[in-house]
Amino acid sequence: MEKTWRWFGEKDPITLDMLRQIGVEGIVTALHQVPNGEIWTSEAIMQVKSNIEAHGLKWSVVESLPVPEPVKYAGPGREQLIANYKVSLANLGKAGIKTVVYNFMPVIDWIRTDLNYKLADGTSTLYFDKVRFAYFDCYILNREGAIGDYSEELMKQVNALRETITPDEIEALVTTIIVKTQGFVNENFKGNVSRPVELFRELLARYKGVDKNQLRANLKYFLEEVVPVAGQYGIKLCVHPDDPPYPVLGLPRIVGNEEDIAWVLNAVDSPSNGFTFCAGSLSSGLHNDVLSLALRFADKTHFLHLRSTEVYADGNFLEAPHDQGRGYLVELIRIFEKLHPGLPMRVDHGKLMLDDAQKNYNPGYSFTGRMYALAQISGMLAVVNYTKK
Repeated sequence: MEKTWRWFGEKDPITLDMLRQIGVEGIVTALHQVPNGEIWTSEAIMQVKSNIEAHGLKWSVVESLPVPEPVKYAGPGREQLIANYKVSLANLGKAGIKTVVYNFMPVIDWIRTDLNYKLADGTSTLYFDKVRFAYFDCYILNREGAIGDYSEELMKQVNALRETITPDEIEALVTTIIVKTQGFVNENFKGNVSRPVELFRELLARYKGVDKNQLRANLKYFLEEVVPVAGQYGIKLCVHPDDPPYPVLGLPRIVGNEEDIAWVLNAVDSPSNGFTFCAGSLSSGLHNDVLSLALRFADKTHFLHLRSTEVYADGNFLEAPHDQGRGYLVELIRIFEKLHPGLPMRVDHGKLMLDDAQKNYNPGYSFTGRMYALAQISGMLAVVNYTKK
């Protein structure tokens, strides 16, 4: 496997020189300065690519070429946005960049309720608390119909929390779920957002009437337009699974289980219609058998996210150390090294450790924590390949 690392460009406090020193071979990045929906020009692409190569590395994967929201809900301007997307794909292909990640999650990307959940060893990790998330949905967003989406037992816990939660905790939930997490992965929340809850409600409202079947139809329409362009330039488009892999906030999610993944990959029959196998996203749903999914979809997987989660009986989950949890990463490596060797992989959502907390890294993207995870994965990879001999 090729050892890659998600890098956020020139403003990232983690430099390319640092990455070269810790054994990174390929870079996973995007044109973060370009607003969603605008064309990635050949000049801008080559500037980033040349900079990466000047540091002895290669631009291995684009993550992500974002799909603008109107494409997902079939809103005004969809045709022009898709046309722009096709030009960007062509420009990436001409530059020799052949793996492009995207997702089709409405409004919100990955969701956590705590970005600094303390572990017994003094490190911290990302955490999803179902009760606190339901409280956010029902009593901060005040989403119509939200209470009916949760079980009676869960709502008892939510209403008990309602009696004790503090204003600071409420503000922290808003900051975590909307501002901090989405601020660096989703164009909807760039910069200073003065009224994040109100903006969030407006974004949700655009999906009124969009159910799972409609969202699937919108994805199929998008793929029918862009996959031929990807194929023309030898690009592998790799859809990222939903995180967590089930519906949230009244929004449909369509890449959350085996049937969903198969549907997407069959929607347009092409070698360019592929999958990003994110073990963390998939393992955070108890309905998913990660190793079984790997065996089924290895041939259509073109990029790996190696991280793991620990899921509890109540549905809460945390980002587990990379040698633990439901991701079973050593076995996952064994499967992919046998069935689809040579894939780019990156460690993901490293915990905060040592001086990471003082460095203002993007949530989940610490340096020391991810370096530690990369060392763990490198050890697993070495053992798997040694035992193959």
